[in-house]
Amino acid sequence: MKILLTGACGFTGRHFRESAERQGHEVVSPVFELRDPAAIARELAAIDYTHVVHLAAISFTGHADPESLYQVNLLGTLHLLEALLSRGVSVERILLASSANIYGNASVPVIDETICPAPINHYATSKLAMEHMARAYANRLPIVFVRPFNYTGRGQDSAFIVPKLVECFRARASAVEVGNLEVEREFNDVRMVCEAYLRLLVSADIGCTYNICSGKGYALRDVLEQLGTLSAHRPAIRVTPKFVRSQEVHRLVGDPSRLQSAIGALPEYPLSATLQWMLDAEPSRNTHRMPATTGQHVKL
Repeated sequence: MKILLTGACGFTGRHFRESAERQGHEVVSPVFELRDPAAIARELAAIDYTHVVHLAAISFTGHADPESLYQVNLLGTLHLLEALLSRGVSVERILLASSANIYGNASVPVIDETICPAPINHYATSKLAMEHMARAYANRLPIVFVRPFNYTGRGQDSAFIVPKLVECFRARASAVEVGNLEVEREFNDVRMVCEAYLRLLVSADIGCTYNICSGKGYALRDVLEQLGTLSAHRPAIRVTPKFVRSQEVHRLVGDPSRLQSAIGALPEYPLSATLQWMLDAEPSRNTHRMPATTGQHVKL
């Protein structure tokens, strides 16, 4: 495959490129501003590709500027699809990354793709709006939608909870302040997610939506416990009301049945293995570094 990849410099994009190239695929990553349709059209006119993976987005649910979420996640994708359509190049599949956050607080413990979305924040709403908009192109472009559940790994920005906690334990902070310890998420490995994307580029049904998930959920309390065991460090854990979100998705665990039917079983990465991989890494430039000293009090 010759894959046109957007968001190549981001957390997932860097891992996806590595996975794709390791498997012998070519990855091209034009640089353009998603809010500039003319720039997108110019860049796409200069390259050839057989598949498209669109990862470029604002992906932080707590992003401070709601308007930019819609400009990038919704309108930026619109600009890309228009450019792909105008380019007229025959491609096999276009993979658009949405998010499991669109489900909100579902009424079932395990979420499959038939559950009605109920987003509770602007990030999730921008992703759902993107999906609806992109379906207007479904009869002209070979689009596949993916809804990844929470995942993590080396190089993820410490604005996200798991890398932030990893940095705290690596720095041997004396105390960590957190919000709700009982919120439950999948914490999959980014390498599993990239493998799913690569397989879907080959075998996904056009127009279909796939949950990228394992079906295994963990409370934040479980993550803290595993980090304590792996690092042999036990900071004081303090639940602080100001870190509890007023609108919180309490449980977000997916049903991988449709995904597995399409691409087979994926490599398994136990949470402990992913956390150890992260602990063993040097702190990234994209994380908020903390001095490696004891006696530090870190707030999350």
